[in-house]
Amino acid sequence: MADRGADEPSSRTGSPDGESQVSEDRCSLHQRLAIRELIDTEASYLHMLQLCASDIRSRLQQLPQGDLDVLFSNTDDIIKVNSRLLQDLQETDSREEEQVQLIGNLFLEFQEELERAYQVYCANYDQALLLVESYRREPELQRQIQSIIEAVVPQAGPSGLSFLLVIPLQRITKYQLLLQKILENTLPDASAYPVLQRATSALQAVNININEYKRRKEVASKYTKVEQLTLRERLARINTHPLSKKTTRLSQLLKQEAGLVPKTEDKEFDDLEEKFHWVSLCVTELKNNVATYLHNLEAFLRFRPQEYDLDIPEGPVGQYCNLARNLQLQAFPEFKQRLEGLVWQPLCNLAKALAGPQNLIKKRLDKLLDFERLEEKLLEVGSVTYEEEEARHTYQALNSLLVAELPQFNQLARQWLGQILHTFVALQRDLAEQVLQRAEGSLAQLPHHQLSEPAFRKLVEDVLSQTSRQLRSFQENFEKVLPPPTVQPLLPGAERQVQALLSRYGPGKLYQVTGNISGAGTLDLTLPRGQIVALLQNQDTKGNRSRWLVDTGGHRGYVPAGKLELYHVIPSEEKLKEQARPREDFRHLTPEPTSARVPSVPTRTQVVAVYPFVARSSHEVSLQAGQPVTVLEAQDKEGNPEWSLVEADGQQGYVPSSFLARALSPTPWGWSLPS
Repeated sequence: MADRGADEPSSRTGSPDGESQVSEDRCSLHQRLAIRELIDTEASYLHMLQLCASDIRSRLQQLPQGDLDVLFSNTDDIIKVNSRLLQDLQETDSREEEQVQLIGNLFLEFQEELERAYQVYCANYDQALLLVESYRREPELQRQIQSIIEAVVPQAGPSGLSFLLVIPLQRITKYQLLLQKILENTLPDASAYPVLQRATSALQAVNININEYKRRKEVASKYTKVEQLTLRERLARINTHPLSKKTTRLSQLLKQEAGLVPKTEDKEFDDLEEKFHWVSLCVTELKNNVATYLHNLEAFLRFRPQEYDLDIPEGPVGQYCNLARNLQLQAFPEFKQRLEGLVWQPLCNLAKALAGPQNLIKKRLDKLLDFERLEEKLLEVGSVTYEEEEARHTYQALNSLLVAELPQFNQLARQWLGQILHTFVALQRDLAEQVLQRAEGSLAQLPHHQLSEPAFRKLVEDVLSQTSRQLRSFQENFEKVLPPPTVQPLLPGAERQVQALLSRYGPGKLYQVTGNISGAGTLDLTLPRGQIVALLQNQDTKGNRSRWLVDTGGHRGYVPAGKLELYHVIPSEEKLKEQARPREDFRHLTPEPTSARVPSVPTRTQVVAVYPFVARSSHEVSLQAGQPVTVLEAQDKEGNPEWSLVEADGQQGYVPSSFLARALSPTPWGWSLPS
């Protein structure tokens, strides 16, 4: 009895400690079970991924490679990350006392790697499902795919590909639940508790970031599509809603430019956009240059002088022909093929890759205007509609995506561009080596092949210097014997007009048109070659000295200064004395000393055609340059002197008066050029 009484207090005092110990043991057991579940399911998951990446993907040969890339996405990257994670998790088994804390630290360490790997897979998941749906519409293809999957993974069942594709999504979301289960069975005062708590929150943040990344990608894919629409399709898409949005954006932009509303400044994005702009500019410029290079190369390959019989004895010329023929048939075509495949095609692909970011940057500006307007409304009213809230989120998603990915894209584009330039230089170097190698035998037979490179350079410089002096001397001698500037023949029937200009402005103001002028503006004149005009002002109203104001004797206007040449007139005193009569002031102006006056004929005048003329109707007559022509009337029926009625080879018709000139005579008279 005494013993029982002594034992009862002991059992009552030990009861709370016993219950606490039982609770701790139960939590420890559940914790170990949760850890074991984490490690075992990770091993099973990794085995399933390896089956998908190796066995199943290798057996689906009936699918295009592009489909396989979409279906399995970056599964290889996920396998690499999870293999290291599994290995580290298994190593914690040997350290039971610190295992929970080690697991928490492991997930904190792998947080960024897991997020990078799984966000790519999750972003491509919807596109993979679309492919699966398309396979189901082809019964034979679907049957083949299903049989392959059931042979490798029997537990997939009728779901087939869908069952396999969703496994990575389920796994990344389950990490947080597994860690939460371990956390629930960890005592709050344990040293591993805060680490495990941070790891659980980190995996929750990973899932949130993956969802946000997926949403950004969906927005980006919506605005990066380049649709080739016809005009009819574009017109069919026009309605009041997009017109209203564009009007609202334009109004917001105008208010910002006027300073009525503040403009959002984003220094980080502006710097990224500027760098992207310069990359795009470099790619476009290089693409244009390479296109020109290829065009010139094709023209060079079409030119084959070695195939022509030059009637030159064999020797250096024959050696050159053999070398050129060899290069034309092998070296240059091979270089062109490599240039197109290794430089031109990658450059075109890079230019296409720029189109998506360009569309996103352009769309971001539109969405920014919407966002700024909605921010103003939110400050004024305090609320926005669901559609307006979606518009705000769209801008935020676009901006976040561009800020996050433009730096990587700019870096990759610069590397791509640099690699293309390195390849181009390497191809040029290879071509030079091939040419020198093929020409080595011919070079050995040249007279100067034994000279050293410095001596050969000195020889070339001396020869070029001597040739340059000879060319300069020839140019100076040639300029000394050049005849005076040739002026166009004076237009027939223009003597009275020229005399009026001469008497009004003097000989120093007279100029002759050296080429046909077609006026483009309202104040510009249209003049034929050979027309005499008087200079009024050697610049226009804006001070442009390339446009001169002239007077034709009937009209005033502007003509290009480059098509005018000073007209020199020298009176023949002997002829002036002979013609001292009422028309004594009449002078025949001509720019050539060989032109002569044709004796006046009351009704018919003999002239020659200065330029060829093709008749356009039955009222006109065709002429050849230098053909003798008889002028019947120096004007048309309406009295217009610009057309003359002539007879040529028995045919009568009208021709432009400016196409005719007086017949030559051995005795010069009137005005002539100075000798």
